[in-house]
Amino acid sequence: MAVGGVGSSLLLMSGVVVTVGLCRRLARRRLRSRPLLFAFLVEMFSTFQICACTNELSLLGNVEPKPHTALTLTYGFTVLHGLSLAGSTCNPCGTLQPMWGGGTSLRMGGLKIAAQFVAAVLARVFMHFIWSLEMAEPHLGALSQGCSSPMQTTEMQAFCIELLFSVVFQLAVLQAESVNPKYRVHLIALLITMLVYAGGNLTGAIFNPALAFSLHADCFYDKFLSYSLVYWLAPCLGTILVVFIWDEIFPRKS
Repeated sequence: MAVGGVGSSLLLMSGVVVTVGLCRRLARRRLRSRPLLFAFLVEMFSTFQICACTNELSLLGNVEPKPHTALTLTYGFTVLHGLSLAGSTCNPCGTLQPMWGGGTSLRMGGLKIAAQFVAAVLARVFMHFIWSLEMAEPHLGALSQGCSSPMQTTEMQAFCIELLFSVVFQLAVLQAESVNPKYRVHLIALLITMLVYAGGNLTGAIFNPALAFSLHADCFYDKFLSYSLVYWLAPCLGTILVVFIWDEIFPRKS
């Protein structure tokens, strides 16, 4: 793939980040007096940014040198998301965790999860529209791929991988809460990049139900039970396990 193709993708993702930033700022200014609508829109905008950019990044996986370019882009955009989307979880598992622990009301948590899945669908529709224009090299033939089959192992192994990655990620997020924010975003980005490197060729290393649906909706349509177990149930079970470990085991040790 030519460098110009990568450049056009970077320009597109940068445009998404800037637009989402403006939308978040506008919502913050105009909707502070309506907390539910404000929470829904901010979470939707934020999740849209992550899903749209990750959809575009998925087209750059074969850029040479492999896998260095893809991993570098993963790290860079994860840092960018962390810096620009402060206060948003953009992951149903991240929302489920405080809900299960009693830190977030069922109403607010359900609203945010709904916003995340709405954003996942909107991001997929938007990116497919952009790809259909075929204005950049990475977009040529992108819509003809159908289900890209991210699951390159058995369902049981894929389930265990996504479960394990969800546990590791959520525990790391909780453990990093005491770290200075300017360092924390890099630590989390490094962890995500390492997990993608370790399991990306087996399951995609997604551990985010909304993002998984945005990336692989065709696969959910073809094999709903398998993909819902691996990419929805496994990360959620991992989150519940983290809540148990954090609330029951760690306090006893301390």
